[in-house]
Amino acid sequence: MTEIHEFELTTDSMDAVVSLFGLNDQNVSLIEQECHVHISLREHHMMISGDPDRISVAFETIQVLLKLIDRGETIDRVRIRYIISMVQEHKTEYILDQIKKVVAVTHRGKQITCKTLGQQLYVDAIRNHTLTFAVGPAGTGKTYLAMAMAASALKNREIQRIILTRPAVEAGEKLGFLPGDLAQKVDPYLRPLYDALYDFMGPDAFQRLTEKGAIEVAPLAYMRGRTLSDAFIIMDEAQNTTSEQMKMFLTRIGFHSKVVVTGDITQTDLPQGKTSGLSEAIHLLREVPDISVAELTGKDIVRHELVQRIVEAYEASARKAEETAGQIQSANRRLQNHHPESMADVN
Repeated sequence: MTEIHEFELTTDSMDAVVSLFGLNDQNVSLIEQECHVHISLREHHMMISGDPDRISVAFETIQVLLKLIDRGETIDRVRIRYIISMVQEHKTEYILDQIKKVVAVTHRGKQITCKTLGQQLYVDAIRNHTLTFAVGPAGTGKTYLAMAMAASALKNREIQRIILTRPAVEAGEKLGFLPGDLAQKVDPYLRPLYDALYDFMGPDAFQRLTEKGAIEVAPLAYMRGRTLSDAFIIMDEAQNTTSEQMKMFLTRIGFHSKVVVTGDITQTDLPQGKTSGLSEAIHLLREVPDISVAELTGKDIVRHELVQRIVEAYEASARKAEETAGQIQSANRRLQNHHPESMADVN
């Protein structure tokens, strides 16, 4: 049964409605497509027609989007799809709660807030634990949000310095072939960390704080033999650490420090057969008090929607490979149970 829900828009909200509709009405077209409704605008009235339950989802989605636009948030296709999914799961209150909490402010005055529930749980984990592991695919904000928390903590004088590090292993490349000393060799690998801090401090303040020692960016090898106290320490790309490197790093933690370890365990560049220190640490330490594991997923990706589709395609392929391997193992077990003598001959 098709129904029509009509509601009035205030004059103040008309600018927001323009942003809501988007270029060539592409945003509203997406809502229509995802919710299976029809949306039209007549003067100060918006009308949604379709199945009553679907009208309810579309209406609630539009209300949330208008609140986000009112706060100056950017609306894109990824954001719209995420909000629709949250509305369908009856988690709208989480979205409205997220937009009220400011994680940090950039040097240009832009307020940084969590865009997904997974990101909010991640930020809360950092606030409430000494050590937080954050795992998830590219584009979920693992490093950027950790940087935001670190910059805010330094600004509020909760810590005395920020220490950023990452292992010098990347996509199978050999550092020995790069020019310069070790610091110069690893500088390109640390560039994403610089870029994030530039957002929050500006290049000049970053340079000044680096010269004073309040910000230290160094390869993981430089952490050996140190005790890191009164600091916010971030290790990025931790999936490329060995077990020995991870143990060495984690035992550097000193008093009054906060540590965030980020990585994507599906993109390890270690030699074949080498266990990722990140995977092992999560397995060993997950239940230890004051340690948290934040697991971000494809739903938390806040980059171009194509990134989300790429991640989903790879995850589907990995699941299919696991299922195939499981089916082969099951078939082998059944064969062994039915013909144990012939299997013994094969072995």
